[in-house]
Amino acid sequence: MKQVVVVGIGNWGRNLAQNFYDLKALAGVADLSLDLREKAASAYPGIQLYKDYRDVLETDIPAIVLATPAPTHHQLVKAALEAGKDVFVEKPMTLKAQEAKELAELAEQQDRILMVGHLLLYQPAIAWMRDYLLTGKAGQVLHVLTQRAKLGRVRSEENVWWSFAPHDVSVVLDLLGNPTLKSIQASGHAMIQSGVEDNVHVDMTFATDQTAHIHVSWYHPLLQRCTTIIAQKQMLFYDEVTQKVTVYDKTIDANLHIIDQGFWMADVATTQPLKLECQHFLDCLETRQQPRSNGWNGVAIVEILEKAQEVMRG
Repeated sequence: MKQVVVVGIGNWGRNLAQNFYDLKALAGVADLSLDLREKAASAYPGIQLYKDYRDVLETDIPAIVLATPAPTHHQLVKAALEAGKDVFVEKPMTLKAQEAKELAELAEQQDRILMVGHLLLYQPAIAWMRDYLLTGKAGQVLHVLTQRAKLGRVRSEENVWWSFAPHDVSVVLDLLGNPTLKSIQASGHAMIQSGVEDNVHVDMTFATDQTAHIHVSWYHPLLQRCTTIIAQKQMLFYDEVTQKVTVYDKTIDANLHIIDQGFWMADVATTQPLKLECQHFLDCLETRQQPRSNGWNGVAIVEILEKAQEVMRG
């Protein structure tokens, strides 16, 4: 059944459209660009084309997938929910925590599915680590460290924190069991453009006394995307570039002695996370279950993004 219209078919929107088309769920696409609409018509035969987003709201198609610029998310998601549509919106959910809360509350009031595109929560390696930590074999998780850095496309409408960090904040919260934030420290350096931070470090302490550190940069010589988990009995390292998870049987005992019993590689599935994410949204449309990355998950992430920026800029 064709259930979704993808709104915004730029670089990432095309990926979403392709996956929903492959899942036989793509009813149409909407974009202001005639060129992009014509390319979509050629790539996805039989779909409907829309120039005006408001025209989509008048259809009986039940769900909208938004891959538009972040500043438009609040207005477009709100309009879709008020029109009775289920919504998948790319990260970040909004640029203000209060706006994110408004949308999460509206989705509940309207009894609609609201899902945020926190892609890494559907990455098989992250799912494997989440499930492994729940077994207790690694012991209590004490600290999570993430790094997302490369010499990348520099933006002027947002800094690297808002561009890269939604991925890492979502992973940190997920692996720690979604604890409440207690305090946050942040520093950023604008090296290329005044007022647009290119390199950011953020430290978080949670009500559980667990901690996390996030480093993001688009002005960096190497491509580094990784997550390190320090637990009481073991340590885990995930290299997102190679899609490998290593479990280290290393710790320090009560006598401050180093215990090192080697390491082993996890057997992680290779399914593309975007396909899993899109399928999860379709499953939620069918069952009416709450998505893993629902509106309130989006709120928690935007709150941390907003607080870190406030601290960073004094």
